[in-house]
Amino acid sequence: MDPAEPKSRFTTRLLPVDVDKLGTFIFSEPSKSFLGDWDIRLSEHSPDTVNLLQAVKQLQTSGGPVAFPTETVYGLGADATRSDAVAAIYTAKQRPADNPLIVHISSLGQLRKLLTSTTGLKPDSPPLTHQHIIPAIYHSLISRFWPGPLTILLPLPKPSPLAPAVTGALSTFGVRMPSSRLALALIHLVGIPLAAPSANASTKPSPTTAAHVLHDLSGRIDLILDGGPCNVGVESTVVDGLTTPPVILRPGGIAIEMLRQCPGWEDVAVGYKDSAETNAPRAPGMKYKHYSPRAKVILVHGHLSFGLVNQYLRLGRKIGIAKTKTWEDNNLVELGRTVMRDVTTPQNPGTERPLRRFTIKNCTTISPANETGMGQAMNEDAGKHTDMLFVSAIDLGIETAAIARGLFSALRELDLDGVDVIFVEAISETEDDAAAAVMNRLRKAAETETKS
Repeated sequence: MDPAEPKSRFTTRLLPVDVDKLGTFIFSEPSKSFLGDWDIRLSEHSPDTVNLLQAVKQLQTSGGPVAFPTETVYGLGADATRSDAVAAIYTAKQRPADNPLIVHISSLGQLRKLLTSTTGLKPDSPPLTHQHIIPAIYHSLISRFWPGPLTILLPLPKPSPLAPAVTGALSTFGVRMPSSRLALALIHLVGIPLAAPSANASTKPSPTTAAHVLHDLSGRIDLILDGGPCNVGVESTVVDGLTTPPVILRPGGIAIEMLRQCPGWEDVAVGYKDSAETNAPRAPGMKYKHYSPRAKVILVHGHLSFGLVNQYLRLGRKIGIAKTKTWEDNNLVELGRTVMRDVTTPQNPGTERPLRRFTIKNCTTISPANETGMGQAMNEDAGKHTDMLFVSAIDLGIETAAIARGLFSALRELDLDGVDVIFVEAISETEDDAAAAVMNRLRKAAETETKS
């Protein structure tokens, strides 16, 4: 075990929950949505309900964090008002203490209660609606994008009901309402907003399946709710409407052009950098290196040249390739000049179809006189080959949404293949905000960015 790794304290349990088997969601008039008042009538004898209630009990009593799925990635949630519970999140993830957390709510009523719990209102005071307590700049965003992958920054109430570690000493906090019904049911039943970063070891690729969480946090947390793969695959968009003009602090599931269609957001600006920032982060994911597998990541614009790959093959390095829109399959064959095994990987989560896998095998090493290829394919039984070359490639597809859903999973799979370096094909970030989100994550993961 790496000395820096925390010792195992738990026998981590993975509990499957099918949200369709939990019971019936009941909505109030007139909204008939999660923005209004709602409740859930549980199917008492359903195994899925039993599993969910185990997580609810833990969050309400011991305060130990629970991993659960959202529409974006899996989160690691704990009571946002308890310092000991929030501290357990940082310990499990080994997360830097100045990296703030996003608060997750299940309704506007829950947010209203959080914001007014320390205002000293008299019992006979008229009830405040969210229009009264949430800055007007956010009203159009909430009505259009909540529940969903959008986090807004709000002024921190004074005194604050949130645990100090949630905000990282900032005067604001990020909050969102996830659209995952399982996440909403969990938060609603706990009855308290949950602070929840992604449920991965700090700096590693975000988890889009329960298996990813188990790989990173086994022994560090007690419970993982397995609700299947996440649909979006990258974290929420984070916006700050408290500045003029408003800014995007982190790109994610909501496109900038969609934001600009909302009143007050026509001039929204980009307020993030693709590299790690040095100042105090205003939102999660801004300051530190993120989304990085164990292998070195090289982000490649344009053609993947043999010369670039050969620098590592000559050193006996195992190569991983994540292709997206333009690298053709025959380019991979050309690189290898060898036998390819085309394998579909159905267990890959976060994609609408299996990821295509190509494994190049049985190659000779490169000699200085053979600069035009990676060596000739050799018969497995010939016994003539010397050092083996290893190239494992994953095809993420050409659709940006599919690339976003499969990106973290691909980085994790190539890491599990034992590759030493991963070449990732860049995409045009001007295409849309989903592409900008993908490139933002890749730049934070990459050690090198190159153009050919």
